[in-house]
Amino acid sequence: MRIVTFNILGGRTEHDDEVDVAVLQEAIRDLDADVLALQEVDHLLQRSGCADLTALAAEAMGAPHHRFVAALAGSPGATWTAATGDEQPHDAAYGIALLSRLPVTGWQVVRLPAVATPVPMWFGGRARPTWVRDEPRVAVAATVAGPDGALTVATTHLSFVRWWNGHQLRLLLRALSGAPRPLVLTGDLNMGLARAARLTGLHPLAAEATFPAHGPVEQLDHVLAEPAVPAVAEARRMRLSDHRALVVDVDLPASPVRR
Repeated sequence: MRIVTFNILGGRTEHDDEVDVAVLQEAIRDLDADVLALQEVDHLLQRSGCADLTALAAEAMGAPHHRFVAALAGSPGATWTAATGDEQPHDAAYGIALLSRLPVTGWQVVRLPAVATPVPMWFGGRARPTWVRDEPRVAVAATVAGPDGALTVATTHLSFVRWWNGHQLRLLLRALSGAPRPLVLTGDLNMGLARAARLTGLHPLAAEATFPAHGPVEQLDHVLAEPAVPAVAEARRMRLSDHRALVVDVDLPASPVRR
């Protein structure tokens, strides 16, 4: 079973702001995922040609089951409000998506709080910080009917604020405590492998640098599991995004029978 997590940068390339939906769909087809987790997904935003990137990805991979979950209503970097889940299908939004070729029997959305006040960030070696408004974050989990039984696959994109993303990750694991096992947690966690494994108690299925795409030096994107399962992983450079796609082929155990 192939599970892929990919921060797609709204469908843009690493070097410009152009969104070519044909390039996006070609990349998705090449990844050949059974379950695909996407972050930084545009939904009907002007900057990406008002395209529904989740629907285009689902078409490309042949995924009858897919769900886009907005973190923001509106456009990041412009005018936005925190998404509430009451947005309409035609509303412009930005968030994450989970897509599956395999049957999905249930969905769970977990909304994660943002830092309440602006936070200092240092860019480009500047002596003084820039005060940045943190964005709200969200996670989505699917109960997937795999070849050997049910499993839970979840994805998220956590805050860039180091002391806050750990809090978000703990909240997410608590929310998923009753989800069917095996559990596979994916996404851009904005932290390294050792910290992600320590905070979650899950087993890393990939140890591959994913960022920046042209010459990765750190792993921000992860696939972690409970219990540990055999896996083969690759961080694959694509024609879009500033992240590499993390491709993990896993050999999942049969789900235990719950009486």
